[in-house]
Amino acid sequence: MILNYLGLTLFFHFNLLTVAPGLDGIGIKDINLQTILKTVIALALAYGFLISVKFLSKWLSERVPLRFRAVAKQSEPFLQALILLTSTIYILSLFLQLSTENLLAITGTVAVALGFAFKDYVSSLIAGVVALFEIPYRVGDRVQIGENYGEIITYDLRGIRLQTVEDNLIFIPHNKIWNEPISNANNGALEAQVTTDFYLAHGVDSELVIKILHLAAYTSKYTQLKLPVSVLVEEKPWGTQYHLKSYPIDARDEYVYKTDLVRRVKQAFAKHNFNYPKSNFSQE
Repeated sequence: MILNYLGLTLFFHFNLLTVAPGLDGIGIKDINLQTILKTVIALALAYGFLISVKFLSKWLSERVPLRFRAVAKQSEPFLQALILLTSTIYILSLFLQLSTENLLAITGTVAVALGFAFKDYVSSLIAGVVALFEIPYRVGDRVQIGENYGEIITYDLRGIRLQTVEDNLIFIPHNKIWNEPISNANNGALEAQVTTDFYLAHGVDSELVIKILHLAAYTSKYTQLKLPVSVLVEEKPWGTQYHLKSYPIDARDEYVYKTDLVRRVKQAFAKHNFNYPKSNFSQE
């Protein structure tokens, strides 16, 4: 049914264009074996380039200096879009005799037809193009979209693939940006702020706790020392909550970093016999 509708829509708009004033001159070239061969070669090259871009961006990002890793990954979606656009224009030129005005007209006609037939799919494609310019996320960013949190490992024109902490791959279409809040932890940078929470009883010396937390962060091998380390203290009815905010050198080490901090801080707390909240409580 969708194919029939798409065919009728294309037929209607194509015939409308051929009779519209100023838009005549659209002709179909002779289709021969050479044209078909060029089309097959163009499609094969486009596919090969798309695969190569995906492979090379990943390969390059692991071998360039750390500060260039995000740039290497983020070039992938732009290059893929350029390859697809160039291939489409070239293949159209093999079959149709088009002026510049007619090329724009037929492209608009196909876009309208596809828009009706594949509304959600086209919505994702348009959102993908919009995302290239607005940049709500990039390859290598750690983002929260809805209930899903993880690192963006691939950026295709229709959607992204998110690798979660549990090592699951989740495909999220770009049209989620229309109605879903997006939380971006590092926004293209290598570092992403990590917040590690600790809970102690009211009677514990807060100044000593703050010194221990700073020391744990500054002596961790994962900490980016060029960025600030801060400790926020929040008083609760059941005890005192401490927020240790710091940055790992590489955002991919987020959970390894938090584990290192918790392990070392708990060892220091044990040496000072710090008391933890004893009553049952619900975190606010």
